[in-house]
Amino acid sequence: MSLPRRVTGPLAPTALRSPGSARRGAAALGLAVITVLTGVIVTSAPAAAAAPVGPVFQNGMAQPVFSTNRNDWIRQEVWVQTPIDSDGDGRNDRVHAEVTRLRETETDGLKSPVVYEVSPYYAGGNPITNHDVDHELYEALRPGKGWQNRGGAVLDPASDERLAAATAEGAGVAASAAATGPQPAISTSHESNWLPRGFAVVHAESLGSGKSDGCPTTGGRNETIGAKSVVDWLNGRAKAYDATGAEVKATWTTGKVGMIGTSYNGTLPNAVASTGVQGLEAIVPISAISSWYDYYRANGAVVAAGGYQGEDTDVLAEYVYTRADKEICRSVIEELAKAQDRVTGDYNAFWDERNYMNDVGKVHAAVLVAHGLNDWNVKTKHAAQWYEALKARGVPHKIYLHQGGHGGSPSVDVLNRWFTRYLWDYKNGVENDPRALIQREDRSLVEYPEWPDPAAADTELNLAPGTNGAAGVLTHDKTRQGKPVTETIVDDATKTAQTLADAATSPNRLAYKSGTLSGAVRLSGTPLVSLRMSFGQPAANVTALLVDYDQNGKAKIITRGWTDPQNRKSIWKTTPVKPGSEYRLDFDMQPHDYVFPAGHRIGIVLLSSDYEYTIRPTPGATLNLDTTKSTVMLPLVGGAGEFRSANA
Repeated sequence: MSLPRRVTGPLAPTALRSPGSARRGAAALGLAVITVLTGVIVTSAPAAAAAPVGPVFQNGMAQPVFSTNRNDWIRQEVWVQTPIDSDGDGRNDRVHAEVTRLRETETDGLKSPVVYEVSPYYAGGNPITNHDVDHELYEALRPGKGWQNRGGAVLDPASDERLAAATAEGAGVAASAAATGPQPAISTSHESNWLPRGFAVVHAESLGSGKSDGCPTTGGRNETIGAKSVVDWLNGRAKAYDATGAEVKATWTTGKVGMIGTSYNGTLPNAVASTGVQGLEAIVPISAISSWYDYYRANGAVVAAGGYQGEDTDVLAEYVYTRADKEICRSVIEELAKAQDRVTGDYNAFWDERNYMNDVGKVHAAVLVAHGLNDWNVKTKHAAQWYEALKARGVPHKIYLHQGGHGGSPSVDVLNRWFTRYLWDYKNGVENDPRALIQREDRSLVEYPEWPDPAAADTELNLAPGTNGAAGVLTHDKTRQGKPVTETIVDDATKTAQTLADAATSPNRLAYKSGTLSGAVRLSGTPLVSLRMSFGQPAANVTALLVDYDQNGKAKIITRGWTDPQNRKSIWKTTPVKPGSEYRLDFDMQPHDYVFPAGHRIGIVLLSSDYEYTIRPTPGATLNLDTTKSTVMLPLVGGAGEFRSANA
């Protein structure tokens, strides 16, 4: 649907009207009203008429001119037919969904675009036991070592930040829903924002959860197809039925759909967009996964999502397996446990199926990425690699990065401009806005032309050794070449990274610090490390931290990265490590955007096991670093010149 022009004029920000007065109220304020009738777009003059009501736009945004009273809204419960049978019962799976739409879609011919959220969390979660992480590492030279054991910590749904973040808005209004309108079958999230602005809202339960059929597979293809089928139904390509079995058609919608959600709820929009499905015009993935391997692994190492040590795809599938039939999916979840290969940590066909980056070339929906710079659950790599690939392919894109952790949506105004442009097809110029909106360390919001900052340049820094376990120097100057200078790390998985970064001296880590900065230095992008190392045993974790040291020497870990030396050649294949032999390890840290203040020092800390994230073997493994052949690459705004100037 193409709307002919931008509408401006005075409109009180809280001007909410009953359904019958929506158009009259807009006319009284001198605003043009866009009406939709049987596919014909009509722009009416600001005068009373009997034409159907339509959206009102001001300052590039749809205005809340429709009723906020839930009793005025229509709520429909449906089951959408999918083309797959993931639970093997001989019947194609159906996705349980709920539509909430304006009365005007029934009485006045209004056609609404849809804000759609699909989730495995609406029905809650099951108490579940994670895998044990206190065991020895897998060794390619001795493949009997390493194992899987569901003897770890128990996850209580009441303490799960993912479930809380994914259902936060709905929880906030659900308590009042019964008093103001019909109690929803699934959720009330998004309704108060978008129905008064003319949108409809659809919630759906992911396969294997709630009242949907099928099995949860933690990012498997069936989950993508299940969520996509709702978009197909909204565009007349799939069928849906009510509780009586009668077919229900979505005749009230324009067919333009925008998906939004946080965590798993934000991951499914990425998944559906990667199919290229027609009708999906925009997505807002918040704290969303772009490759499930990068959620549970890192460069060959088994690495936890922050706060979920020992979780893996089988655990999460069992956690969200909330459909009534508790047995039909058991064999499916058992297959997840086998295929995920928690022993070697290698990438394989199982993970490749769950890698949405493979199909990013099919994405045509406009993507507004939102992510917390301090989200250690769904790490920033997910947002950064997805966003970079979209940029490279010319997909309409914008990114919002904030100082929080997991979750954190852009403001309603930012969302409104996005959905108004791509769901109402109203030409508000959002595609010409600065592409990056970043909340800085002082909590101010700053717009940048793009992210990472185009002025950032990779800056190679060298490592000069310390003495007696004290910190060495992080420098742009060339370090002494010739005879190797070797420093040793003794692994101790019982100590946290924070403890090791704070330690003045320690045999369990190596630290390198810049001089005291005379001016602020901004990092924007993905730090990389290139290490020349040997090992005293056939297996070890390797962890790198980027640290901000304040005037008192207190460490703040900004970002970190991990690798398994046995995957130094490829994440697809474990290659043996021969003790005493040197190897080149090149790996990434998590992307970030951070300003190191004047008076602070930039630090690099290297350790072996990372207590909060990696497998935790018995202490004592040794790792040897050749500092003369090891470097760090930091994407600094202003590049090497800025670092030298601030580090003089």
